[in-house]
Amino acid sequence: MDFKVPNTLAEQIANYLAERIMTGQIQPGKRIQEATLAKELKVSRASVKEALYTLERWHLVEITPRKGASASNLDANHASELYDVYMHLLLMLAARLCERWQESDRERMLAAVGSAVEQMNKPSADIKAVVEASFEVMEACCELVGNPYLTEALSNFKPAVSRAYYLSADRYRRGLTQTSHFFTRLPQAVLDRDVGEAQAVIREFAEYQKLMIQRALS
Repeated sequence: MDFKVPNTLAEQIANYLAERIMTGQIQPGKRIQEATLAKELKVSRASVKEALYTLERWHLVEITPRKGASASNLDANHASELYDVYMHLLLMLAARLCERWQESDRERMLAAVGSAVEQMNKPSADIKAVVEASFEVMEACCELVGNPYLTEALSNFKPAVSRAYYLSADRYRRGLTQTSHFFTRLPQAVLDRDVGEAQAVIREFAEYQKLMIQRALS
């Protein structure tokens, strides 16, 4: 990703660093020097500092007083804790979606799911495209549910969860059949307004994903 100065500078810096952290170009635990980064990107240290606070909110950076910022750790244990919290947010989303979706929402939900499944079923699935399509399903569901607090919480977890997927890409690619199966089962439970079934499908798949990521990062 080439760095380009945008209108919202701190946000672009955050996105630039996020991609490098998510794809492993910046390894877990590596220090991020404000002054060095500001010089490299030809921006102010204030903009870099603001970007780092955004990355901290996204769970990609840890900021320690008097020590500065570093890429957050992501070993098997950290991934497990991360995914447990993320799973519970998804369970809440599923419950609200079952309760609140309207018939006019059906086509949009199924289109988002169909796009994700299409990416997964390609002969040489691109992990980045699959991950993005999967999150587009989540984002569409968040919009339909209309809970700004839940949407913000899930949005803040997206970069860290994406990072776990990218760093376990080989295993993730081998598990795309189960991922595709998940995206086939879940919509039917939601359309049936079956909260218990929707949450059971999410819990089963989340535990599988967590185990896969743990093994990849062990």
